[in-house]
Amino acid sequence: MAQPLVPDTSAVIDGRVSAKIKAGELKGRRIVVPEAVVAELEAQANHGREIGLRGLDELRKLSEMAKAGKIELEYVGVRPNLDQIKLAGGGEIDAMIRDVALELGASFLTSDQVQSRVAAAMGLDVEYVRPQREAIKPLTLEKYFTEDTLSVHLKEGAVPMAKRGKVGDFRLVHLGERPLSERELRDLSREIFERAKVDPDGYVEMEKMGATIIQLGPMRIAVAKPPFSDGHEITAVRPVARVDFDSYRHSAELKARLKEGQRGILIAGPPGSGKSTFAAGLAEYLLKCSYVVKTLESPRDLQVPPEITQYAPLEGSMEASADILLLVRPDYTIYDEVRKTRDFQVFADMRLAGVGMIGVVHANKPIDALQRLLGRVDLGMIPQVVDTVVFIERGEVTRVLDVEFVVKVPSGMVEADLARPVIIVKDFETGEAEYEMYTYGEEIVVMPVSKSGRKPSWDLAMREIEKEISHHVRGPFNVEIITDSSAVIHVPQDEAARVIGKAGKNIDQIEKALGMHIDVRTEQYNRTEQYSSRKADLIAPRIEETAKHLIIWAEGHEGRPVEVFVGEEPGFTATVGRRGDIRISKSSAMAKKVIKRMKAGERIGVRETALD
Repeated sequence: MAQPLVPDTSAVIDGRVSAKIKAGELKGRRIVVPEAVVAELEAQANHGREIGLRGLDELRKLSEMAKAGKIELEYVGVRPNLDQIKLAGGGEIDAMIRDVALELGASFLTSDQVQSRVAAAMGLDVEYVRPQREAIKPLTLEKYFTEDTLSVHLKEGAVPMAKRGKVGDFRLVHLGERPLSERELRDLSREIFERAKVDPDGYVEMEKMGATIIQLGPMRIAVAKPPFSDGHEITAVRPVARVDFDSYRHSAELKARLKEGQRGILIAGPPGSGKSTFAAGLAEYLLKCSYVVKTLESPRDLQVPPEITQYAPLEGSMEASADILLLVRPDYTIYDEVRKTRDFQVFADMRLAGVGMIGVVHANKPIDALQRLLGRVDLGMIPQVVDTVVFIERGEVTRVLDVEFVVKVPSGMVEADLARPVIIVKDFETGEAEYEMYTYGEEIVVMPVSKSGRKPSWDLAMREIEKEISHHVRGPFNVEIITDSSAVIHVPQDEAARVIGKAGKNIDQIEKALGMHIDVRTEQYNRTEQYSSRKADLIAPRIEETAKHLIIWAEGHEGRPVEVFVGEEPGFTATVGRRGDIRISKSSAMAKKVIKRMKAGERIGVRETALD
């Protein structure tokens, strides 16, 4: 009597058992499937992985063959627990499957080379079968592609669509009128997975619950299904252009810069603008210049010559990949899709280690690419990490920015003691400064450099003065910037002494902290008018409470003195701020009085008055 046959999980997934039965090799044989195989396939299928679904489909075929009398089918063994399934990668499930074969004295069928060697070492009668490689046939998906098709979008219940055109000028078009069914999408997915198994240029890039990324040559295919998406969906993308680096604007200047030594370059632009195409052309040029070039990509879809090795995340980590690259020591590394904080940190670490780095980032404006480094890389290190920004729009280089580091007084300020480290962002073509990046107080400022004589730094200076003065003034006050180095603050008469301090000590400290000369002025308001006439012109202001202030909004009276009434009585006078607000510290007696009377139902009124 023939030995029973025990297949392992790999043989079931590859369909080797049903293939042998169809070929007449296992006619009448007793096929014993370990429960551990079923549990492993079920776990894979529950996580949305195609290999689990393929394996369960193979078990269904075996059941139908058993009913037809072609084989005997039996399920035996112990079902593994959850912990054992989690340890499947370490061989726990494989050991349980081998134990079934040992107990039955069965022959063992596997497509796993390691499993076959372990089983042979344990004395089992092993048959190792390589997955059959059929002739590669065109994918059904390929019928949707034309020469100018960038991407194809298929979803159950929707009409197929495609993006067609040229870089920077794509349009979304419908392909037919009939919506696709879930069955059609499922069949297409299975065809794609089968192609990835037999195509030397095909592999599964990533597989998660409900989402899989497959690379087939230059084509990247994303398969999504519930619970990740609300329906079965296939998105296939492939490059439509391969552009020589010489055809881009500024190519000669950029070549000269690249030859000076390893650089830190960001290629920026909106999605679909041609950033990756430019990066691929740049990589090919660097290779021709006898530089060793590598790429870091997830997924790997840059179209580069075979001499350029493309690295993916090692064990899911770009940091681990970077560690290997630092040992390989390339001259330049193309980092495609620098997006998350860890991506920027890996990019910076490699650049500071002396490797030339070229990163691809999404940005709507050239300066946005540098701003994405803020908070991820120390401000003073940015010029060492990135010295050039290349901005791509519609497949063309539209702007190039040069990044420099100097110590100077920021534009719009004149006091010498305000000098600080400043990053200057210049136009590569004209050499004119466009932005300055520096610290001001606790803020990091990205300030456009004014070309019209205006002072964009005044707003920032005013905020800093207001912040400093609020520590010394309990009542309302107003700030007026006079020059780059001087300002006037208007405070109530009874607050002036507190601001100035004994022998001018407080104001000296404030001026030192701000780096500006501060002139303190008091306002005295006319109170001789009759109460009845004042009351007639009252307006009802909007009242707002914050954590620290009671704010009375008197829009339309900015910079003017007003009298504030509480109920039927005049409360206090103040100068309305430039934003139309009167701010009172909630810790002050006046604020407490106003809040108390408001809670009692009394109304607040404001009337503009005149100076003596």
